[in-house]
Amino acid sequence: MRLRRATEADAGPIARVHVLAWQEAYRGILPDEFLASLSLERRKELWARHLADPGLAPGMFVVAAEEGEIVGFASAGPARQEGLDFDGEVYAIYLLAAYQRKGLGRGLFHAAANSLGQLALNSMMLCVLKDNPTRGFYDHLGGHVFREQPVEIGSNEYFEVAYGWPELTPILRPAARIGQSPPA
Repeated sequence: MRLRRATEADAGPIARVHVLAWQEAYRGILPDEFLASLSLERRKELWARHLADPGLAPGMFVVAAEEGEIVGFASAGPARQEGLDFDGEVYAIYLLAAYQRKGLGRGLFHAAANSLGQLALNSMMLCVLKDNPTRGFYDHLGGHVFREQPVEIGSNEYFEVAYGWPELTPILRPAARIGQSPPA
């Protein structure tokens, strides 16, 4: 497995992971018809825009399997909401189910945190659906829920929780791991 910065050429594979990870994580939580309607093409356009303009997501990383197939990604940058006491945000972190519990998500998480540190940001947050079955991952990494709010997905209302890390320093890792295999 190899963790590296994302490039513009990764838009399609990132979109694939984005759609498949949602379908895997939220089956039985979100309506099947909504999950089936997720558009690979729209996600590819979204990620192509982000990768073409590093200001939209300055910390974009992918993790690739041994054969080079992208199986996960993370995106991070300045917090999008003001007034929340967090100056950085992990916008997205997705990993296909078959590659979870191998240290890859942790590698993506730390790469995103490091990118925020390189931007001189001192804290970070991320949002996740409350019913996400892998939410314990963020608890394990020291995140604390600081907010819960309703969100509309499709035409249904769900709840999203926001995790925060008031100090980045304890979770930063050596930058040498980027471009190498994530730790186990």
